[in-house]
Amino acid sequence: MGAAKHEGKTIAQNRKARYLYFIEETFEAGIALQGTEVKSIRAGRVNLKDTYARVDNGELFIYNMHISPYEAGNRFNHDPLRVRKALMHRREINRLLGYVKEKGYTLVPLSIYFKNSKIKVELALVRGKKDFDKRHTIAERDAKRDMERVFKEKSFDS
Repeated sequence: MGAAKHEGKTIAQNRKARYLYFIEETFEAGIALQGTEVKSIRAGRVNLKDTYARVDNGELFIYNMHISPYEAGNRFNHDPLRVRKALMHRREINRLLGYVKEKGYTLVPLSIYFKNSKIKVELALVRGKKDFDKRHTIAERDAKRDMERVFKEKSFDS
C-alpha cells in the first residue's frame, strides 16, 4: 500500500494535476484494456487531462481517459472515452473508498507507464488547492527558476 514509485517508460502524464491538487499519496494500479487500446498506448496516443477515478460497487473505474482509436484498427476499434477498470487489491480499494467518502479526497491518475511490459497507471489521492495555493505554487516555481539561473551564471563566470 503506500507510495508508488514507478520504474519504466512513462507514456503520458497529467501535469495539470500537480498544479491543481495537493498530492497526499500515490498508488500503482493495473488497467483493463482492449487490444487496440494497448496498441494506441504503445504509440503514445493517450491523454490524461480531466481524468479521474471513482469507486463504484467495490470496483475502481477510471473516467475521461482519452485513448485515440488505433489507426490500423478495423470496425472493432474501441471507444476513445470509455470507462476503464483499474485493477487493485480489494483492501486497497476499500482504503481509498474510506478516504474519498469521509475526508473529501479525490482520486486522480498522474501518469501511465510501462512496467515489465504491462501498462500501469499511477493514481494519486489528492486534495484540491485554493486560488491562493496555486499562486503560491507559481511563486515557488519562479523563485526556483531564478535561483537556478543565478547559479548557472555564477558557474559560467568562474
